[in-house]
Amino acid sequence: MVRTIRLTPDDVQHFVDVTSQCDFNIDISYNRYVVDAKSFLGVYGLDFRSPLRVSYEGHNPALEELLNTLSMAS
Repeated sequence: MVRTIRLTPDDVQHFVDVTSQCDFNIDISYNRYVVDAKSFLGVYGLDFRSPLRVSYEGHNPALEELLNTLSMAS
């Protein structure tokens, strides 16, 4: 699945905490930069002014709830 979200610097710790509980790979990207969504430094280094794409192939209720909260309107 691919979801488009907006993050703020204040959201990063909670985002990484939730993604770290998942037993599948999760990437977050913008433009040509792709980082592991379970890496605090990787996620914190992204440009929060841009929409971010979260790519994953698994299901976790806490992750889905978080992504729904951070999701951009389509």
